[in-house]
Amino acid sequence: MTSINATAVYEAAPNAAIILGVTASSDIRSRVLPIQAQTDVTATLTTLAASQAPETIIPIVSPALPGQQIYAVFVGQDPTPTVLRECVGAALRQVDKAKNVVVEVQHTNAEEFSAIAEGALLGAYQFNDYRSEKTNVVNAITVISDVPRTEELLETTRILVAAQNKVRDLVNTPAGDLRTTDLVDAVAAMVEGTSISTRVWDEEALAQEGCGGILGVGAGSTAPSRLMRVEWAPAGATRHVALVGKGITFDSGGMSLKTHAGLIDMKTDMTGAATVAAVVWAAARLNLPVRVTAWLCIAENMLSGSATRVGDVLTISNGTTVEVNNTDAEGRLVLADGLTQAIKESPDEVIDVATLTGAQIVALGARCAGLMGTSELVSSLAQTAEDEGESMWAMPLPSYLRKSLKSDIADMKNSGSRFGGMLVAGLFLKDFVGETPWTHIDIAGPSFNTSEAWGYTPKGATGFGVRTLISHLAR
Repeated sequence: MTSINATAVYEAAPNAAIILGVTASSDIRSRVLPIQAQTDVTATLTTLAASQAPETIIPIVSPALPGQQIYAVFVGQDPTPTVLRECVGAALRQVDKAKNVVVEVQHTNAEEFSAIAEGALLGAYQFNDYRSEKTNVVNAITVISDVPRTEELLETTRILVAAQNKVRDLVNTPAGDLRTTDLVDAVAAMVEGTSISTRVWDEEALAQEGCGGILGVGAGSTAPSRLMRVEWAPAGATRHVALVGKGITFDSGGMSLKTHAGLIDMKTDMTGAATVAAVVWAAARLNLPVRVTAWLCIAENMLSGSATRVGDVLTISNGTTVEVNNTDAEGRLVLADGLTQAIKESPDEVIDVATLTGAQIVALGARCAGLMGTSELVSSLAQTAEDEGESMWAMPLPSYLRKSLKSDIADMKNSGSRFGGMLVAGLFLKDFVGETPWTHIDIAGPSFNTSEAWGYTPKGATGFGVRTLISHLAR
């Protein structure tokens, strides 16, 4: 990963790209740029009559610093940490063939400094594993700052960003190279060398445990289904949070086959599992005084002669029978087993994370996740998400929609009303948590960016939700 450091005294680096945060064209202040270069920045911005909306980025040519890349990024008046994170990330993405970057954005406290550093590292992310010609990778970032304890703050930032980028890397990997056992191996490698413990249920163990949801979803694939438990359990922890992640390494829809367009990004359907694994890794690296268990519900949903049929009945590990009237509503089936296993350990709360429904994107768009569940936990997570600059919105679970999940032959169906489909999925999951405080986070939209890059968010996997969950654990 790109390295990052901070300094209050800047020593000129001729080949470094310089990112300068500005609040207005007439307000240029810098200890990095010489006076003449500052004058050139003001003149350029004034001449261009540049928009002063946050994230507006203007390349500057200064005769005082010939050949040096300078980017002025507008941050607005009194920017919040969220705005600073987005603006700096957007500016980093504009850097062209510079190995070193200097970031000078005015700030006054640790929270603002951390946001700037996070934005810089997240904006510098590149996924080059499959490129013959690698895109530019920034090697080192220097943030100009007078804030005390910057190295301590940066160490936390490095861990948070590394966790988010681990998710990005896993989700960006093609499904042919990250099948079910590959995902298990990748998570095992991620936590190697830490105090994190793992356990994996193979198909025989899943059958003994009665995990008919996970086995049923994976029945049509040559890749074996798995349940993986990843735990950070520090001595003296008095709080236990269970995280459950959907880990469908590829989702064809099964017999309820997706359209070609619907198949394009289905390598991303394991984002929930990658997210909860990375959160546990970060919790251990940060030495958070909370016990965290992540349950990764891993299967590949494929169509073959052995696949679960529409109309089949699966039995979840708590004994609930489910009539499968839509094999493309598979995520809730694997999560039902994961939630059942998680609450057996009596956690104080359980949070599931999943790219669960297209209805989430219809309802909330591509950048905002849906939150459903116990009201106090939902409210807490919504506030934490806002503080971390990740958009999550509380949604209801109307009891009348639960009737649409009624089956004529089993305890319930796995799919109901298409109106309010995100909420119906939440109501399905609610049946498997009992009285345990619970929140379901549907990240179908914000987990993967199919449009142009924006802020610190690249095209492709985003790592959305990692910072919110880590912050929630730390509280």
